[in-house]
Amino acid sequence: MDSDEGYNYEFDDEEEECSEDSGEEETADDTLELGEVELVDPVVAGGERDDCGETGGSGPRQDEEDYRFEVLTAEQILQHMVECIREVNEVIQNPATITRILLSHFNWDKEKLMERYFDGNLDKLFSECHVINPSKKSRTRLMNTRSSAQDLPCQICYLNYPNSYFTGLECGHKFCMQCWGDYLTTKIIEEGMGQTISCPAHSCDILVDDNTVMRLITDSKVKLKYQHLITNSFVECNRLLKWCPAPDCHHVVKVQYPDAKPVRCKCGRQFCFNCGENWHDPVKCKWLRKWIKKCDDDSETSNWIAANTKECPKCHVTIEKDGGCNHMVCRNQNCKAEFCWVCLGPWEPHGSAWYNCNRYNEDDAKAARDAQERSRAALQRYLFYCNRYMNHMQSLRFEHKLYAQVKQKMEEMQQHNMSWIEVQFLKKAVDVLCQCRSTLMFTYVFAFYLKKNNQSIIFENNQADLENATEVLSGYLERDISQDSLQDIKQKVQDKYRYCESRRRVLLQHVHEGYDKDLWEYIED
Repeated sequence: MDSDEGYNYEFDDEEEECSEDSGEEETADDTLELGEVELVDPVVAGGERDDCGETGGSGPRQDEEDYRFEVLTAEQILQHMVECIREVNEVIQNPATITRILLSHFNWDKEKLMERYFDGNLDKLFSECHVINPSKKSRTRLMNTRSSAQDLPCQICYLNYPNSYFTGLECGHKFCMQCWGDYLTTKIIEEGMGQTISCPAHSCDILVDDNTVMRLITDSKVKLKYQHLITNSFVECNRLLKWCPAPDCHHVVKVQYPDAKPVRCKCGRQFCFNCGENWHDPVKCKWLRKWIKKCDDDSETSNWIAANTKECPKCHVTIEKDGGCNHMVCRNQNCKAEFCWVCLGPWEPHGSAWYNCNRYNEDDAKAARDAQERSRAALQRYLFYCNRYMNHMQSLRFEHKLYAQVKQKMEEMQQHNMSWIEVQFLKKAVDVLCQCRSTLMFTYVFAFYLKKNNQSIIFENNQADLENATEVLSGYLERDISQDSLQDIKQKVQDKYRYCESRRRVLLQHVHEGYDKDLWEYIED
């Protein structure tokens, strides 16, 4: 997919008869010009290993074995897109480029397209999709064909060209080749538009098909950019496809049905198919999104922690005092409340000579102070869970560095008369350690939104038990291994990682049981 050579996707010969038009011009319409596809079997989770010895799912793990998925390359994505178009065309029999636009309008949901296509109102369907009904192409083209032998002015650049130098869409609007090329290049490169490029004529919303784009653009970089935009649009619109979120990874994961389940790319990145974040069991996508948004909000930390901040007594927006005057005005444009920094009461009576903050209504002052205390308590609660979440995230990053250290230790242990198989327990221990760190990290997100009840107490006990065992296992793996302590360390590491596995499983099973039986109660922000 790094060149612009061979952009033809040939369909079966009988598809050439699907249009009422004939001749060379219509033969091109039955070809989807996007790129050459090499038929390659997709990598399936739990399937045969590839040349690198890895599968798309790196082998079915406990969380993955019930959720089947495939990892597709860029070429396989195009192949999949063409197959979708071919399947639909076997029924509706339209030019391939028109079918792609129809499918894009319905987010590549073939069933929805079929249902609308055969509901008896084709004109309305094609109008909504911004294309000309192929059955009316001949008449439209006949009505709009220029028959003049003289040079004609282009309606964009107003230069005169021969009739053969003009081209256009089925809407009948024709412009010179140069203006078409510049228009398409601007839309693709500067505006990043792919499937939504419309005719350049004023108030015309007919979309430009793929064949027209590939025919009128001569720059290979622009063609490649358009190809990427169409591919990306296909993936983004398709609910069964998801780009791998890892940096510089161009693989796509394809599932049989969308769900909040873990999938693993060939690059090794494991993520949630539903939200695209790192796999976050036991917390659900909804709460993780709220947590990420909360952590990204600077007002949650920097503004609050500062000693010279208070809340507006009316709208509770955080206010920072940056001067000596105690007359404060809320920075919220919808509030603009004026209050006293000392007592948090309305500022209006403070302007009178007889007024003193100490004489302010005690009930109002107490209510303001109580609101302030509740906000401070909410901050302390947030920081409690945030610190532990960040600590486990940092530890997880360090644990990943353990793999290099463990590899060196495994080589040293093999020099102490241990076989390669006998030293694999170290790698297994690091795998378990990273899984436990990841699980513990997201348990604090889950716990932050959890209301206190009997089940939450059980959860916290399971969490504490797993956390203690994880720290002990981490300590074992960071020890120096000598000949004298070899067998003792091996036994301790094996016992501890098996215990960690067991406690992690118990914690997750309890959380999922709570989901199934609706045992959890949540704190809404």
